[in-house]
Amino acid sequence: MNRHKLAGLLAAAVMLPLPSGVALAAYHSDSGTGVSALDYIEDRHRAERENRLSDEQKKLLEDAKALEKNLRYPLDKTKAMPVAFEGDDLTYDERDGSFVAKGHVDIVQMDAHRFQGAEVNGNTKTQDVYVPDKAHVLQMTPGQVRVTLDGYKAHYNYGKSTGAMDNIKGKAGNQYITGKRVEFYPDRIVIFEGTQTKCGAKNPDYQLKAKKITIYPNDKTILENVKFCIRGKTIYSRKYYEVKAGESGTENYPKIGYDNSDGVWIQWDFSQPIAKHVAANANLHVTTKDGWRSNYNVTWSNAGMRTGVTYGHFEDGDSNWVKKQPSAFWSYGHKIGDTHLNYGLSAEYGRWYNKGIHSNHGKYGISLSHDAIKFNRYALYLNTGYSVTTESYNHSRVNGWSWSALLTKDFDERWAAYAGYYYSQSNKKNSLFAYDIADTARRIDCGLSYRLDSKNRFVVGSRYDMEARKWLKVDYYWYHDFHCTQMIVRYRSKENSWNIRWQFTPW
Repeated sequence: MNRHKLAGLLAAAVMLPLPSGVALAAYHSDSGTGVSALDYIEDRHRAERENRLSDEQKKLLEDAKALEKNLRYPLDKTKAMPVAFEGDDLTYDERDGSFVAKGHVDIVQMDAHRFQGAEVNGNTKTQDVYVPDKAHVLQMTPGQVRVTLDGYKAHYNYGKSTGAMDNIKGKAGNQYITGKRVEFYPDRIVIFEGTQTKCGAKNPDYQLKAKKITIYPNDKTILENVKFCIRGKTIYSRKYYEVKAGESGTENYPKIGYDNSDGVWIQWDFSQPIAKHVAANANLHVTTKDGWRSNYNVTWSNAGMRTGVTYGHFEDGDSNWVKKQPSAFWSYGHKIGDTHLNYGLSAEYGRWYNKGIHSNHGKYGISLSHDAIKFNRYALYLNTGYSVTTESYNHSRVNGWSWSALLTKDFDERWAAYAGYYYSQSNKKNSLFAYDIADTARRIDCGLSYRLDSKNRFVVGSRYDMEARKWLKVDYYWYHDFHCTQMIVRYRSKENSWNIRWQFTPW
C-alpha cells in the first residue's frame, strides 16, 4: 500500500490533469500496474451519476422555463423574479398584497425555487412567503446550492433571496443533511446543530455533526465545533474543519485491511491546521506483522507550492519500504500561460533507512505534462521529466530522463480500458532504494475495468517488462459496495498474494 500520500497525489496530478469540478478518485487500487487510471474514470462516472437531476428537480426546471413564455426576467437585478401560485383555495388582497393559499399549495419562482405545503401565506409587495407548518423546498437557482429539503416554519423572501426553515432534513448539493435550522443566502446556506454525510441511509454509517455548517456552492464547506461519528458514536472532534468542493470527508475515517506482507492492518489519517496554510498531518498505520508503521509531517501549501518535513515509515504498492529520519520536501506546479502545458518542480533531501542501510538521500526533478488530449471518448496523457538522485551510502548519482504516453478509453458506464508506455532511466536496477521507483527502464502497463451492476466492479491490471520480455504483474480486483462502505479485494497472480481492504465509500 502506498502511504506516501504527498508524492502519490503529486504524481497522479501530473499524469492525469483534472478537469474542472472533478476530484481525483478518493480510493486507489494500490498497484504498480497503473490501474489508478481506471479509478479516475470510475470516479468521474460516479460524479456524473451523483449530479444527475431527480425527477422533481427536472420538473422544477421545466416549470420555471414555462414561466418565461408569459413572463420575463426583470431587467433590474435588484427586483424579484416573477412567481406563480397554485392551490386549492387562494385568497389575495390587492390593497396590501397579502395572500393565503390552502390545500395542495405549489409556489414556483422563475429562478427555479419551489415551495410546497398544506397552507402558505405571504405578501407580494414585501415579497415574503411563509409556510407555517410542514414545508417542502427545492432550490435549483444557478450559482446557488442545490437544495431538496423538508422542514417546518419556512420563510423566504424571494426579492432578497434569503430565508430560513426549522427542523430540516434532505439534501444540499451531494450531501445528506439534517439540522435544527437552516438559513438561505444568495451565496451560501448555513445549518445550525446539523449533520452532513454522503451516506443516504436512515442511520448513516458515518457522518459529521457540527454546531454550524456553512456551504458555499462550488467552493467549500466550513464546519465549526465538528464531531466525526461512526454509527452515531463520536470518534474524535475538532473546532474547525474545512472541506473543499468535490471532497467527501471520508479521508478522516479509518481503513482496515489484510495482505500477505503486512497481515491485518489499520490505517487512519489525521490533519490539523496549526497556522495559515500550515497543517500537521499524522498518517497512522499499524500492522500485525510489523507493528507501528506510521509517518508524520508538517506541511505548508499555497498556490501550487508545498513544502515541509516528514518522518516515519513509507511503503509503496510493491511492499517496498523506507524510513525517513527525517526528510524535507518541496514541490511546485503550474500551468504555462494559456497553453495546455503544465510544469512541475520537486526536491527532497533527508536521511533514509532500509534493512541496515542508512543514506542521505536527495532527489531533484522537473516535469512537463500536457493536458488530456480527448477524442471519441479516448484520452491521451503525455508526460516527461528529468531527475537527479544522490546517495551518501555509496556516493552514487543517478541522472535520468523519463517520459510516458498513457491512452485511456471510456467506452461507457460499464467498460473502460487503458494502455501506457513508460520509459525511466532511473529505476530499481541502478538505484540504492527500491521504494517508489520504476521496476525497469521500459515497460507497458495495460488493463480493463467492467462494472457488472451498481454494487460490483471487476478490474484487471498488468505490467510487461520490455527489456526482459516478460510479464511482471497481472493483478485482479473486485470492488464491492455495501451499505455505505466498500470492500476491495486484490489478487496478484505472479506473487500469489492477496490484499483485502474495507473503507467508507466517498460518494
